[in-house]
Amino acid sequence: MILYIRRFFRFPALLPLLAVITLSGCGGKGFNVKNIAKSDVDMVADTHVAELNAHCRKLMIKLYKRNPKELAKIHGTTLESRLQQLTSDRTEFSFPELNHLQGNNALRLAFDEDFTGDRVFALMVGLRSMLHASYNQKIEFFLLDDLDQQKLYNSARNLEIIAWRLNNHRSADGSLYLLSNGYQQGIANLSFERLFGKMISLQDMMSKIVSGKTDRAVNTVIHGVASTTLLPIGI
Repeated sequence: MILYIRRFFRFPALLPLLAVITLSGCGGKGFNVKNIAKSDVDMVADTHVAELNAHCRKLMIKLYKRNPKELAKIHGTTLESRLQQLTSDRTEFSFPELNHLQGNNALRLAFDEDFTGDRVFALMVGLRSMLHASYNQKIEFFLLDDLDQQKLYNSARNLEIIAWRLNNHRSADGSLYLLSNGYQQGIANLSFERLFGKMISLQDMMSKIVSGKTDRAVNTVIHGVASTTLLPIGI
């Protein structure tokens, strides 16, 4: 092995290859060659996306448990089939049953009085595609990939708005479009609020990280969520 290393030093151009070989041999199971092409911010972004996907999955399950009538609107649909439609590695969110609406348009559909389809699915398609757009339609990041701090910030504010609408937007008969937080047997169920809080924190933190890296300021929005419209992300 020492003889081989000496030969590498006779050819400096091969030293990066030696580093890769050495790391792959000594780094254990945690090393992945593709990580060489990632910055610290890229790896943080990968982690944030994975966390967001996990939270979205939990949110989808919880919403269907609280709103089983939505799942029953499409014959033959099950919770597992819905989860399969929005797997964590999905990059396309166009579905005929939602007229191919995505992002903010799908989110609005979930609270549309005239919409007769699955409101949970509309909400989750809107959330997943909006968050995906906030990361420039990518699910993994490398050195040459850029992120937009404004998109990340806007998506955090949209999450706040959707969390508010879940608790406050009602149909003509006064009932909530979708049940989320509430009281069950006299005990407050705030698990939905906590999930949204985690996602909002992830997006705000990623926005600050990208802003610090690029030295670009975020145009903050100051207003109450009750009187706002969804902010643009760009799908």
